Amino acid sequence: MTKKTSRSGAAVDRQLARYRAMRDFGTTKEPRGKAVPSAKQALPFVIQKHAATRLHYDFRLGWNGVLKSWAVTKGPSNNPADKRLAVQVEDHPIEYGGFEGAIPKGQYGGGTVMVWDQGTWEPHGDVDKGLREGHLKFSLHGEKLHGDWVLVRMGGKAAPAAKSNAKSNWLLIKEHDGFARTGPEEAVTDESPDSVVTGRSLDQIASDEDHVWNSKGSSNEEDEAAKSARPRKPKLQRAAAPAHTIDDALRDTQRENFPEFIPPQLALATREPPESDAWLHELKLDGYRIQIHVRAAKSRGKLNRSATLLTRNGLDWTHRMPEIARAAEQLPVNAALLDGEVVVLEPSGQTSFAALQAAFQEGKRERLTYFAFDLLHLDGHNLRDLPLTRRQEILASLLKDIGEDAAIRLSEPFHVSGVEMFAKACQLHAEGIVSKLASSKYSSGRGGSWQKIKCGREQEFVIGGFTPPSKGGHGIGAILLGYYDHGKLIYAGRSGTGFTQKTRRNLRERLDKLLEKNPPFESLPAEARRNARWVNPKLVAQVAFATWTSDNLVRQASFKGLREDKAAEEVVREETTPPVHAAHAPVAQIAAKVNRKSQPRSKSADSPDALEAFHLTHPEKPLDKITGLTKRDLALYYLAVADHLLPHIAGRPLSIVRCPEGSEHPCFFQKHVGRGLPEGVDSVPIRDRTTGATEDYITVSSTEGLIGLAQMGVLEIHPWGSRNTSLEKPDRIIFDLDPDTSIAWKIVADSAREIRALLEKLGLQSFVKVTGGKGLHVVAPIRAEHEWPEVKAFAHGVAIRMEQANPELLITKMTKSARVGKIYLDYLRNDRGSTAVAPYSPRARAGVPVSLPFSWKELSEAKPSAYTVADFSRWKARLRRDPWKALSELDQSLTPEAIESLRRDG
Repeated sequence: MTKKTSRSGAAVDRQLARYRAMRDFGTTKEPRGKAVPSAKQALPFVIQKHAATRLHYDFRLGWNGVLKSWAVTKGPSNNPADKRLAVQVEDHPIEYGGFEGAIPKGQYGGGTVMVWDQGTWEPHGDVDKGLREGHLKFSLHGEKLHGDWVLVRMGGKAAPAAKSNAKSNWLLIKEHDGFARTGPEEAVTDESPDSVVTGRSLDQIASDEDHVWNSKGSSNEEDEAAKSARPRKPKLQRAAAPAHTIDDALRDTQRENFPEFIPPQLALATREPPESDAWLHELKLDGYRIQIHVRAAKSRGKLNRSATLLTRNGLDWTHRMPEIARAAEQLPVNAALLDGEVVVLEPSGQTSFAALQAAFQEGKRERLTYFAFDLLHLDGHNLRDLPLTRRQEILASLLKDIGEDAAIRLSEPFHVSGVEMFAKACQLHAEGIVSKLASSKYSSGRGGSWQKIKCGREQEFVIGGFTPPSKGGHGIGAILLGYYDHGKLIYAGRSGTGFTQKTRRNLRERLDKLLEKNPPFESLPAEARRNARWVNPKLVAQVAFATWTSDNLVRQASFKGLREDKAAEEVVREETTPPVHAAHAPVAQIAAKVNRKSQPRSKSADSPDALEAFHLTHPEKPLDKITGLTKRDLALYYLAVADHLLPHIAGRPLSIVRCPEGSEHPCFFQKHVGRGLPEGVDSVPIRDRTTGATEDYITVSSTEGLIGLAQMGVLEIHPWGSRNTSLEKPDRIIFDLDPDTSIAWKIVADSAREIRALLEKLGLQSFVKVTGGKGLHVVAPIRAEHEWPEVKAFAHGVAIRMEQANPELLITKMTKSARVGKIYLDYLRNDRGSTAVAPYSPRARAGVPVSLPFSWKELSEAKPSAYTVADFSRWKARLRRDPWKALSELDQSLTPEAIESLRRDG
């Protein structure tokens, strides 16, 4: 427990005297510190990464109203064998636990500070006695550090007393428990180097030249900044209930002149909502982003306000939305800058972009509603450096007297489970949600502190036709979809994705039996007729899609399967069912239904329940002795990375490495189809050029197939560089850098960059990944226009050019004796039948590392085998910024000029 408030004020001031004497608070943005009222609550701890004269970690434990602090030179270690020197320094204010930013040069501790970890700590015994006698045991409950730890003062009781003014040397040691690491693993400071609050690196914090420390007071018993030093507990309630008057909230903000247009903060698209309860969530609105500027001026003793409405690009749209401008002029402010979205609310309470466009085109602007979700400036004060929660509190206070049917309304955030919010939003057929980091400041541009997650939709459609594959062969390219409306089949668009090789063949066989001369649809756009073949509309397909377009066509439709249980005549367009009391309801009213505890939680991809739909035998069978990885763990991993792995293996022949008894036992390659393959593991016929015989090769194009690979104990997936539909023409060029163990990682990374530079000169962009071993792959996607011999010759030419430029380092010969002290540059992956390990594929070796994509910018910081399947939860956030996402979308050719350039120079 902390000390009583009645004596803590003076005591804290005494304890912070040295801290304050060492700083000029007119120069540094560090908090001065104040007494923190006591409360029966968890004790905060924080570890700040501090790039001062030398890099170190400041370890701080909240006690008696201050942060007891130690400077740990190398940072904490999860290995009990590491005894890290911790030099005790002056006590710091509790508010310091939220400080992240730059301390000016010339000031004490000048440099960059990052909140590396934070949470709560639990002492084991009498804290004051432990500090006094030099032996303090405790548990940490952080986001990076967990379990039992001990601080031991060197010299024990004979050492100087642990006063705030004294500097004494201690040792910070991890105790043996379930969180300890004893093997040769990567240090926790290396594997998780970035801020736990903002996700930024030290360089990013330094370049941003800001601070995110919040010095605001709170009407609650405890200071708000003290709260920020420990994790929030999830609450199923509205997050922005105003707790301060506006005047109180503005007292400590910076004054500024009224700003001109501020480029908006944008949300980063992600696939899953953030799981941490440090985030707030709002329904995603389907409208126009609008910034409202309100200014007041006195004329003849009367205060007159004017409002300007600007688009996300700064265009003045005030004349297009006069009703909203008039509503903004009624706000009780002298000057304000609001951020929000203009929408049209449907009777169901949803927003419709198509209806919004129609409202502008038809001049029905009285239907427009502005939902305000942020406040950037108010009455001469800059609010953008305040945490999001504080800005929203002030905004809620400003709009508290606005009626429910007003043209301007509050878009209320909810501090609930992101998974639950997203599930409910999708259930209500909303477009999705926007998740925002509660502690974040307002920052223009697209960063990670705002994230958008879109829902998909799914329903049945009648198949009225199909197109054949664009590159020939037997199968289908796309199916033409429709639904019935008063007996007429209405065209709804097409779906060309979601098929496996097997379903394409089977579906074609069924559709060929239903061929008709004329289209069954009531009417068709011209582009729908191109290459189409019409069928009797008897088959019903289940289709997932993103949304309906304004032309009433499905967007981003993906085939899920055939429905045998529903007659085609019963298929109609499924509309959203309005919730109870939803007529003309604000969006927030619908979102409030998320608070009902009876709603079931959706299953995340890495939840064991997520495998219920798949058949997995012996799920607890161990596949790796070191990490304890089981078949279930492997299946859950494949399920979680499916959207990132499948684009690189789907529709390609595969070679797989099976380890049925685990990674430490003999494993074997398999490329041909055998008996008893699981569902989803399909085949593609390939003719052997030597014998002329046709053999069935393994191919996988679905999540079900990946789970099938887990069932088979597959720990490596190696795709061809060409697709099943164009086997003789590769669409990827691959360079494998295999270094000798004596070569430093930086040299390997620099060599990869040199290959990248050469490829750029030849007109090709490239991508890079670690192989899960000690090497790298550089991959350049190309159009499937050249056959294997020509592509192989080009790759050989690049390799030779690189070897000639640096013969002391690079070698293209396979002979192992010649590769000592060098990097073997393998171009032979570019041959018919050759393969390379897929991105996100595990590797069949001890620890089961992963072949992982990296951006070129972060390559030097990569650790070749630091990412494993077993610790996927540690690095899964990387999926949100997949550096290979653009690879499949890049359209580039291996030009004759590039080929000729290498031939000429070679």
